[in-house]
Amino acid sequence: MITRRDFIKTATLALNGFAVSGCRLNEEVKIPAPFRISLNVSTIRTYRLPVDQQIEVCGKAGFDGIELWMSDIRTYMENGGNLSDLAAKLKDNNLVLDNIIGFTQWAVDDQSRREAGLQQMQREMDITATLGGKYIAAPMSGVNRLESGLDDYAQRFLRVIEAGKAIGVTPLLELWGAGALSKLANAAHIAIATGHPDANLLLDFYHLYRGGNPFDSLNMINVAKLPVFHINDYPSDPPREQLNDRDRVYPGDGICPFETVIPLLYQGGFRGTFSVELFNETYCRDNSVEQVLATTLEKTRKVLTQSKL
Repeated sequence: MITRRDFIKTATLALNGFAVSGCRLNEEVKIPAPFRISLNVSTIRTYRLPVDQQIEVCGKAGFDGIELWMSDIRTYMENGGNLSDLAAKLKDNNLVLDNIIGFTQWAVDDQSRREAGLQQMQREMDITATLGGKYIAAPMSGVNRLESGLDDYAQRFLRVIEAGKAIGVTPLLELWGAGALSKLANAAHIAIATGHPDANLLLDFYHLYRGGNPFDSLNMINVAKLPVFHINDYPSDPPREQLNDRDRVYPGDGICPFETVIPLLYQGGFRGTFSVELFNETYCRDNSVEQVLATTLEKTRKVLTQSKL
């Protein structure tokens, strides 16, 4: 008897008259169930497309969702764009707004800057909610060293969570491998110490590696709660401590042990979206945006479908 788990691992769909995940009609496709694949528009920022065009090309490429940058949304609004039109654009292109990327200074030690950062975060969460989004990234922007105690940062994060609760948007505490919050243990401490049920994290294969976090440490957190996990890869050279954002490569083109980490996430209950986040300008310099998106989706799908869940 074929179990549901075996079916998920081996299922293919013969497409009859419609496309799934951006594939051509009548093409046989192995579906990377149970995961969704989204695009963080950092991957195509070199093309400098307006946010509405970012949505269109992402939708045509066949992604399930998208992570937009707040700076692009603000530019769109300053040029006369309407948030209702942008929300409709997302719907028309069958894209889930999985997350918004922003960089407010809600965690800094200077109180006046921190208050201004919290107010900015509230405005950005309002925009996120208007667009139909439920999550917004909350990196500790402006914090160069963890000079305050982790419990102090937890109280600051709690204020952001409570502000988002009133709006209907959940902030995701983001770990940066080369930043002050580079250790998963510290990020987990801050989230847990808030004591709030909505406290959550935004993690990334590259950032976990860059920060020196063993992937087995993911066993110590509730990955089933994570709505988004950034997927990317990294080379063996330069050494880990010297890696920069621009060094990230397509999933499967580096040394990330996806064959063990993705099953670990699955067994832990993760069923969210894998969102591709790259900053590799060489891809955009040598290829059209359509080519970059097609390659991104193909390589990400291959990594997911080859994982033995």
